[in-house]
Amino acid sequence: MKEIGAAREEQPLPQEASDLGSGLRWLPPLLKNKGQNPSQRAAGAVAALFDGSCQCEKSPNVAEEMHLVHTNQTIHSIASEFIFQAFSTIPEIQRLLFTFFLLLYLTIIFGNVSIIWVVCTDESLHTPMYFFLGNLSFLEICYTTVVVPQMLASVFDVHRTILFANCGIQMFLFVALGSTDCFLLAVMAYDRYVAICHPLRYTLIITWKVCVWLVVGSVLLALALALELTVLIFTLPFCGQQPQINHFLCDVPPVLRLACADTHLHQTVLFSVGVMVLTIPFLLICISYVYIVVAILQIRSKSGRHQAFSTCSSHLTVVILQYGCCSLVYLRPRSSSSEDEDRKLALIYTFVTPLLNPLIYSLRNKDVKQALKKVMKKTTIC
Repeated sequence: MKEIGAAREEQPLPQEASDLGSGLRWLPPLLKNKGQNPSQRAAGAVAALFDGSCQCEKSPNVAEEMHLVHTNQTIHSIASEFIFQAFSTIPEIQRLLFTFFLLLYLTIIFGNVSIIWVVCTDESLHTPMYFFLGNLSFLEICYTTVVVPQMLASVFDVHRTILFANCGIQMFLFVALGSTDCFLLAVMAYDRYVAICHPLRYTLIITWKVCVWLVVGSVLLALALALELTVLIFTLPFCGQQPQINHFLCDVPPVLRLACADTHLHQTVLFSVGVMVLTIPFLLICISYVYIVVAILQIRSKSGRHQAFSTCSSHLTVVILQYGCCSLVYLRPRSSSSEDEDRKLALIYTFVTPLLNPLIYSLRNKDVKQALKKVMKKTTIC
C-alpha cells in the first residue's frame, strides 16, 4: 500500500491541471488588488512576477490588462492637436458673431494705428508719456492679432482645431504680450507720478535712455515668465486624441484643465506668475496714485487740478479694466472659477481694453486731439 501511495504521489499531473494551477497562481496578486483599476492591478501582477511570487507564464487576463495600460498610455501621448469649443452651431448666429468680432478687431487696429501715427508725426507729442502710449498701442495691436484671426476662423467652424505646437506658440505670445502690457501700465503710472509730484526734476529722472530701458526691461521680464509657464504646461500629458478647449484661445487655465496628471505644481507656478504680473504692478500703481492725488489736491488753481485729474483718470480707467478682469481669471482659486465665466472675462481683456485705450487717450486728452486735428489738416491739404 505504501508503494502504491508513493507511485501516486510521483505520478505527474495532467496538462489541463498543470495549466489550471498556473492560472490559479496569478489569483493572489490580482484578488489582493481587486478594488484597484485595471492599470494598477496589472502593475501589481507584473511586480509579483519579477519578485518571484509567481513562477509561471503570463495568463490571458494579465496580458489583457497590460494591453489596457499600454492603450491608456498611448491615448495620453498622441494628443497632437486641440479643438476650440464653438460659440454657436446656428449659421445665422455664427455670421452675426463673425461680423461683430471682425468690426471690433478692425476698430482696435485703426484706433491704435492712429495713436502711433499721431505720436510719430507730431513733434509736440515727442515726450516720454506719449512714447509709452505709442508702445502700449503697438502692444495692443500685437496682442489682439495673436488671438482674433484664429478666433474668427473658429467662429465659422472653418478651422476650429489648432496644432499642439501652434497652441503653445499662441499661449507664449499671449502671456508675453499681456504681461508686457501690465508692466507698461505700471511704468506709465510711475511716469505720471514723477511728472506731477516732481515736475522740476522730471526731465532729469525720466530721460530717453531710462524710457527705453523701462520698455525693454518690461518686454524681457514678460518673455522670461511666459516661456517658463508655457514650457511647464506643455510638458504635461493631455487626455484624448483631440482635447476640447472650452475657450476661444489657448489660454493657460483652460489648457491646464485638460491635463491628465497632477497639476498642483503648475497651479502654484501660475499663481506666482499672476502675482508678479498683476498684483505687484497694481500695488505700485495704487501707491503712485495715492501720491498723485495728494499732490493734485495741493494745486490751488481749479484748471490745474482738472487737467491733472483728467490725465490720470484715463490711465486709471484702463488699469482697473485690465487688472480687474485678469485677476479674476488668473488669481482666483480653481475651485471657485468657472470655464464659462473665464471665457466671458477673456472677451473683455481681449477686445474691450484694447478698444478703449485709443478712445480714452484721444477723447480725454487735449494734446492728442489737437495733434489729430493738425495731422488731419496736413493730410487734407496734401
